[in-house]
Amino acid sequence: MSEATNPPVVTLFELYGAGATTIGEKVAERLGLPFHGQAFSSGQIAGDSGAAAGDEENTAVLSNVLSLLGGAYNTLEDREVVGTQEQKYELIADNTRKVKQYAQQGGVIMGRNGAVILADRPNSLHVLLTGDVEDRVKRAAKRLGISDAESAKRRASEEDVRRQMSKTLYGWDPTSPDRYDMLINTSRVSIDAAVNAIVDAIQHRNA
Repeated sequence: MSEATNPPVVTLFELYGAGATTIGEKVAERLGLPFHGQAFSSGQIAGDSGAAAGDEENTAVLSNVLSLLGGAYNTLEDREVVGTQEQKYELIADNTRKVKQYAQQGGVIMGRNGAVILADRPNSLHVLLTGDVEDRVKRAAKRLGISDAESAKRRASEEDVRRQMSKTLYGWDPTSPDRYDMLINTSRVSIDAAVNAIVDAIQHRNA
């Protein structure tokens, strides 16, 4: 199939604070293609009422997903609990549809289990971003405008929630490297170097 049929797609999954948003936006700009952000923000997962107020529909979806994981994960109140396989199927189908729609446009897709959904799609590159925990906590604190202590607290819970989401809905561990084409440690590789490496890799993916 031609590139016109399958424009370049890069999927990104990060361990909390590894710089995926900055890297993803820069990669998308370099490729001249769209950037598709996370389905759920860090603030929404943390139960930040301000973040939730910005997108009530998305927050309702997140609440349904979290309810599938059990009471320990459901930080959002006053939502119906998802209790049926049919509802679980609907969540999976809706996310899968969105990811495939994004892929038709090409560009960078953050999270959303894109590495699994698009595993066999031509002209696609799947990237895992990691780094030293302390570096990641500080980077996220600066980006989100929160304290290092709050960022450290979020890291522990958010990484667990995102991992459990993927295991529950798609049956995989997004932190395991075997689904990815590249793993980049942003404690050792600069943001710009990571962007250059990803752009070069997707441009030569099928060469």
